[in-house]
Amino acid sequence: MTIAITQERFLVQRKVEYDLLLHRHTGSSRETAAAAHVPEDHIAKAVVVKHGVDYTIVIIPASRWLRMDDLRRELGRDLQLATEEEIAQLFTDCEPGAVPPLGPAYGVDTLLDEVLNSLDDVYFEAGDHEQLVHIRGEGFQGLLRGVRRGYYSHG
Repeated sequence: MTIAITQERFLVQRKVEYDLLLHRHTGSSRETAAAAHVPEDHIAKAVVVKHGVDYTIVIIPASRWLRMDDLRRELGRDLQLATEEEIAQLFTDCEPGAVPPLGPAYGVDTLLDEVLNSLDDVYFEAGDHEQLVHIRGEGFQGLLRGVRRGYYSHG
């Protein structure tokens, strides 16, 4: 598989340079970091949560965990993790479990963990389990301009 078409269009429309990093098939962010020889905390991981029928992507470093209770309090919503089936319906051009952290490209509300703001290089799922998109930190920040930001993870 190549990069998901929705992601590719989003990157091209916004004139963000990127390259693809191939790695062996992996089943977790930790495995991906090891296989691709990149720091796990430089991989932007998308966690999909829901409130009723509304979905939100929370982008956190792959080395960290989502602070779900704090997020519920901050947003004032009874959030739950989205199911695999729900995620597959939102990201039809991606393999299950390879959710890209580009909510705006898919029309999904997005929150960005401030921990990712200081990175020079960011990596994220290309839509499968064998490639990462690599972009400069400023490009990543530009793609997510206007999304809500905060501290949503713990290490």
